[in-house]
Formats: sequence, C-alpha cells, structure tokens
Amino acid sequence: MTGRSGGAKLLAFLRIVFLSFILVLVVVLLAATIRTFSLDVNSGLQLGKWERTANIPAHISAAQRKQLLANLKEAIKIPTVSFAENDLNATALQEFGRFLERVFPAVFSSPLVKHEVVSNYSHLFWMPGSDSSLQSYMLLAHIDVVPAMESDGWDAPPFSGAEIDGFIYGRGTIDDKHSAVGILQALEYLVERGYVPRRGFYVGLGHDEEVGGHNGAKNIVKLLESRGVSLAFVMDEGLAVLDGVISGLQGPVALIGVTEKGQATVKLSVSALPGHSSMPPSETSIGILAGAVTRLEKNPLPILFGYGPERSTFEHLAYKFALPLKFIMSNLWLFSPLLGRIMQRSPETNAFVRTTTAVSMFHGGVKVNIIPPYAEAFVNFRIHPAQTVQEVLELIRGVVDDERVNIELMEGFDPLPVSSYDEESFGYQLIKKTVLDMFPQVAVAPGLCIGNTDSRHYTTLTKNIYRFAPVWFKPGDTKSSSRTATSGSCRRHMAASMSCEAGGGLTLHRCLTET
Repeated sequence: MTGRSGGAKLLAFLRIVFLSFILVLVVVLLAATIRTFSLDVNSGLQLGKWERTANIPAHISAAQRKQLLANLKEAIKIPTVSFAENDLNATALQEFGRFLERVFPAVFSSPLVKHEVVSNYSHLFWMPGSDSSLQSYMLLAHIDVVPAMESDGWDAPPFSGAEIDGFIYGRGTIDDKHSAVGILQALEYLVERGYVPRRGFYVGLGHDEEVGGHNGAKNIVKLLESRGVSLAFVMDEGLAVLDGVISGLQGPVALIGVTEKGQATVKLSVSALPGHSSMPPSETSIGILAGAVTRLEKNPLPILFGYGPERSTFEHLAYKFALPLKFIMSNLWLFSPLLGRIMQRSPETNAFVRTTTAVSMFHGGVKVNIIPPYAEAFVNFRIHPAQTVQEVLELIRGVVDDERVNIELMEGFDPLPVSSYDEESFGYQLIKKTVLDMFPQVAVAPGLCIGNTDSRHYTTLTKNIYRFAPVWFKPGDTKSSSRTATSGSCRRHMAASMSCEAGGGLTLHRCLTET
C-alpha cells in the first residue's frame, strides 16, 4: 500500500513538473511572438527640435560630376604609400597636399575655413559655426594607402585611376581617398554657395592611418587637446551599405560602426639545443612551436555573441527578415547561443562573434640538415569588445599550455568603448536620419567594425565615435575593393545632407556620382 501511494505521489509530482514546463514554454513562446511583431527599432526617429527641415540642395550638375570624378582619379594616381611607421612616401604626401589646394580652391581661400598642416603631411580644417554654444563635431579620413604591386593580380595598375566599365580602379578608391576627396568636395560646394553652419565642425585627414596613425591622427588629437576642444561626435570610415550580402535579409542595410575591435600581436618562440639532422631529438624547436600554433588554431577563443553590439545589429534588422528568421532575430535573448554557433561557421561572420586568431608569420631553420636552435611565430588577434588584451593573453597561455613556449605581447590595444546609439544619441541619430533621407529603402543598424581606424585615437575628445562610409556593396564587391563605381544604382556613394540648424552643419556630397 505504501509503495502504491508513493508511486502515485511521484506520478503527481511528475505531472506537475510537466505541466509547469508546458506553461513556461507557452509563456516564453507567447512573449517571443509578441516581441516578434511589436519590436520597433525606428522609435525615436521623429523630427528632433535640433533639426532644420530645409537643407541645401544636393544637386550636382553634369559638369561638376565630371570634375569630381576627375578629382578622385587624380587622387588615386598619387602613390601615398605607407610601408612602415617610419617609411612613408613623403614626396607623394607633399604632392597630395598641393593637389588638395589646387582642386579645392574655395576651401583653401575662404576666410571662413581655417586650414593647417599637422606633422608635415596631415591636414586639419576648422569651420566655425555661427552659434558658439553648440559643440563641434569632426569628420575623419586618411590619405595614405597600403603598398600595391601590379603583379598582385590587379585588373588595372593600382595607381592608374583607370575607369573600366563604370568603375574607377586603384589603391585608395575605397580605403580611403574616396572619403577624403568626398568630404572636401562637399565643403567646396558649400563654401561656393555661401554656407555658414550654426554648429562648427572639423575635418581631419591623417597621413599614416595604415601604419597606426601615430604621427598623423595622434598629433591632430594632441593639437586639439591643447586648445581645449571637445567634440559632440566623430565620424570616420568603417562600415558601409550592404545589399544582398547578409543572407535572408530583405533589402539593403547601412551598418554604422559604434565600436571597433582591439588588436594584439603575440610572438610565440621556442629555444632548444642545436644539432644535426642525422641525430635529431624527439622534438625540435619547430615541432614544439608548430604544436603550440596548431593548438591555437584548433581551439578558437570563446564565442561572445550577444556581449557586444552584434546582438543589437540583428535586433535592429529583425523586421527585415522573413519568418522564421524574424522570430529568431527578434528574440536573441533566447536564441543568441544558436545564432553565435551558426555565425562561427563562416570566416566572414565568425569575425563578429569572437576574438579571432590568425597565424601570420613563422620563422625557423636556415639549412635542411641543421636542427634550428630557435623558432618563432607571430599571431594576430582581433579582440572582441567583450574582452581585453590581458584576458586574451591569459586564454592564449591556457591553450598553449607548454612552458617551453615563450609568449610575448609585441603590441596591442583594447577594443574601443561602445558609443551610444539610442534615440537620444545625437551623432548616431544624425547619421541614421541622413542615410534614410538619401536612401529611404535601406535599413539602418549599429554594428561592430572588425578593422581599426584613426578614430581610435580620438577617445579623449569624445565618447561618441561612429564609423561609416556611404559605399554600396553587392555580393562579391568586397573581393574587388580596389574599385569605386562611377554610376549606377547598385554601388554608389551617398550625397548625404546632414541637417544643420542646431545639429549637422555639413552637406556631405560623399558621392562621387549622383544617381
């Protein structure tokens, strides 16, 4: 009797547990369904009191269009290559400065625009506003490029500025002379039309971004700090408009970078006794090092999806997905682990969910019959916003787990703080509304910039740093990033009208074409 009673109690308990589980599941599904159809990522886009609704017309005549395309082509032809921090093409950088003065005469002759050269080759422009109580903002670009050889497989010589089938080819067309020329072209048009902003703004063109920006951007920042300048926000290169690039997303999306990854270059080295290949030890320095490197590659650092802005990226885009993806993207509080595991399968999306590991250099041995006494490898880590350099180093030591392997940090810096992107964020909302004004068909979302920019040096001047260039990418375009479109609706630069009554201050004719 007691056994039968105990069994009945157990059955009743299991029934309660089962019903409770069903109830919780129903509640979770109901909450997720409500969120799926009620999530409004465009709240806060109503017209702000700081905006002026009448903007300067962004019309570009056929003659102007022809000239500004010619300006970009000429800029590409100047080989402003940065080989290393102390190895720059100084002659080309000086030539580029003269080029700017020649093609933007209104900017350089206007009493309203203040210009100065910083560290011999960088350029700082300042246009004061009519209302000195309004905090200035700053637009950034850089004029240097990485080395390029025609033998690297270019469709046209890398410094030719050649136009082929509606595209301009050359080093710097996307990174980043299109921004430098576009910003100054915008300023040129505005000065010619007698424009005076209410809110002042700066333009900074660094000359050594490709090798760290330590002489260009850093010294611009020091100069502004010495003058007591603080900025409402900074906008630099970074993310772009992606059209058909994100699988399942309906329509193009403009991603605005609100942070960027950190970076660490780590040297692994092994020292051992030298010897002859006829009497080899059980493990050589190269073998020990190869084992350490293999462990790093086979044990990637943890998935951190949801601990940085990447979760907000997909939540902002949820309404642009069809079911069932819309359901998943709207409820990442529930599905983040699943999406993170899916994203890690592709190198392109894996970069957004974790600190990545890239073994980029390996040295060891000088002769086939000599056991090398020393071997070294260099590994580059791009650090997720949820981690720091020190945390990554501890994880590396744990994965390598070999006292014979020396681990040394060569250089590194932590990820940048995440800039505000809520409805009260002046800089983010200004950029977002500008994009929607010019391209009403796009969705806009905050994003993570996996590369590094000069903007990382500006954290002492503002907490609000955004990374976006109005470049329109179709699938496969990132593999042809040495070219810029000159026409067409699918790849274009934005002619962006930044509202300026109490806010914007500059109509960004970043487009080298009007479409």
